Amino acid sequence: MLGLKLPTDPRWASIAEKNLEEILTDHAYCEQKAASTAISLIVSFPEYSDLVSEMTALAREEMGHFKMVHDKLMKRGYIMGRDRKDEYVLQLLKFFPKGGSRVTQLVHRLLIAALIEARSCERFRLLSEKLQEEELRDFYRNLMVSEANHYTLFLNFARQYGDRKEVDQKWQDLLEFEAEVMKGLSKNQSIHG
Repeated sequence: MLGLKLPTDPRWASIAEKNLEEILTDHAYCEQKAASTAISLIVSFPEYSDLVSEMTALAREEMGHFKMVHDKLMKRGYIMGRDRKDEYVLQLLKFFPKGGSRVTQLVHRLLIAALIEARSCERFRLLSEKLQEEELRDFYRNLMVSEANHYTLFLNFARQYGDRKEVDQKWQDLLEFEAEVMKGLSKNQSIHG
C-alpha cells in the first residue's frame, strides 16, 4: 500500500528496542516536526482553504501524538533529550530542485511529507510487530494507522493541486531516490535512520 521500494531491515526493530529512550526521544521530535510542517503549509499556502482546514486538524493531532510520546518518556523516567538532525529528511529535501511556481513548490512539499509519513507508518508497523512490550506494540499499532492516513492525505493533496500524471511520476522518482537513501540508513536508533 505504501509503495516503498526498499523495506526496512527487520533488524532495525531490535536496535530500536535496545535503545527505547533514544527512539522515544527521536519519535517525540518527529511528531513536533510533523505539526510544524502542517503549520508551515498553512502559513505558506493560506489561499488553499481545504488544505488549511486539514493542516489545522493535522497540527492538532500531531501535537497530541507528541504529548503521548512525551508521556511515555516520563512514565519510564526518561527526560527528553535534545533534538538531532534527521539525516533521512535532510537527504529527501535534496531531491527536488529549489524554485519553481508556487504550485510546484507546494506539490514537492506535499510529496516529501507523504513519503516521511509512509516511512514512519512502515517503521511503526515493525515496532508494533516486533517489540516485546505489549503496551508499546499497541501504542505503535495505533499510531501506524494515523501515519497511513497522513500519508494518503498529503499524496491526495499533491495529486489534487498538481497535474496527476506529472505528480505520479514525481512520486515514483522520489520513491526510487528514497530507496537509495535508505540503503545508507536503518542502522541507528532513530525513527527514520
